[in-house]
Amino acid sequence: MSPGEPQNARGRRTRAALLQAIFEIVESHGFEALTMNAVADRAGVSRRAVYLHFRSRAELIPALHEYAVEHLGLEDSLERVYAQAGPEAMLDEWAVHLTRVNLRAKGVHRAIRNTRYSDPEVDAYRRGVAERQRHNCRTVIDAIVRAERLSPEWTVDDAVDMLWSLIATDMMETLADDCDWDTGKVAERLGLLLRRTFLAP
Repeated sequence: MSPGEPQNARGRRTRAALLQAIFEIVESHGFEALTMNAVADRAGVSRRAVYLHFRSRAELIPALHEYAVEHLGLEDSLERVYAQAGPEAMLDEWAVHLTRVNLRAKGVHRAIRNTRYSDPEVDAYRRGVAERQRHNCRTVIDAIVRAERLSPEWTVDDAVDMLWSLIATDMMETLADDCDWDTGKVAERLGLLLRRTFLAP
């Protein structure tokens, strides 16, 4: 059977349960715990059912991104960023987007950081995610350039690099977990940082 979207309702339910199990395993225990047996146990299905949807562990990792995109509402969240009328509003919504998405998947991000150097499959997954993130950052910076609001201290490429670096979840985790900031405060202060950093007066 192809690892694509199942055609019948039972297959779709099973795949949804498997995707949720993959996310929960990595979020709670890291990529080291992500095995076909662990997914089967977590989803409450047979090991054979897992193999009907995913031929190998390598296919579980991109499936994690598939689930995260849907479960975290990534596409809708990005559309809200791009729909904003001006650079200030766009950067504020970008900060909300980062907080909304990243703080709901802290374990996954932590697992990627901890495993990428020892697991080639995880590193390949990370590089794919990074490429998509950089594309999203360039979309934001390009919109600021079109509005003629990018601070003259920045080149476009450097601004993209810096905006991408600020996606890193370490900062948001520190503020949320160690400084006890709620998500609203993290988003509001991050928006202020982004506006002061990238926008010309």
